[in-house]
Amino acid sequence: MSVTPTEATGGTPWSAQPTSTTGMGGFGDQQLFLELMVTQLRYQDPLNPTDSAEFLAQTAQFTSLEKIQAVADQTAMMVSTQLAFGASSLIGQTVTYNDSDGNEHTGTVQGTTFLPTGPVLDIDGEQVSLFNVLSVGVTTDDADPATDPATDPANDPDSTAPAAG
Repeated sequence: MSVTPTEATGGTPWSAQPTSTTGMGGFGDQQLFLELMVTQLRYQDPLNPTDSAEFLAQTAQFTSLEKIQAVADQTAMMVSTQLAFGASSLIGQTVTYNDSDGNEHTGTVQGTTFLPTGPVLDIDGEQVSLFNVLSVGVTTDDADPATDPATDPANDPDSTAPAAG
């Protein structure tokens, strides 16, 4: 018996609800499998019955497929959670992003919203998808040597300047 491939029916790795690959959910899939199996048994050739080992193998394959789908659903939920935590950790950070026209901007993340399409950041009043963020942190053009700890000689262990104290 051959099995045709299926496609996802919607949802994204970051959506809150996991989606089954067939849209019927686990119970519908089991019911369909059992109906096909009973139909196959009903119409088999009585002089050449189907081997019971083949039915056992099909059942095992179906069970494996269900378990793999459960793992995929859990992984999608974990990715969604990870994106949410990642977006939340950007609040107060300076980010560089591309706007809808492809222009590069820099701003401070004020908050985040979680939509079915993924996290959306509020950057200085503009709504920006997390996926449009190019970098996080102070850009080299904006770094002020007087206030940037990375350029402070006191933080350089190889520097001969006396430490501020």
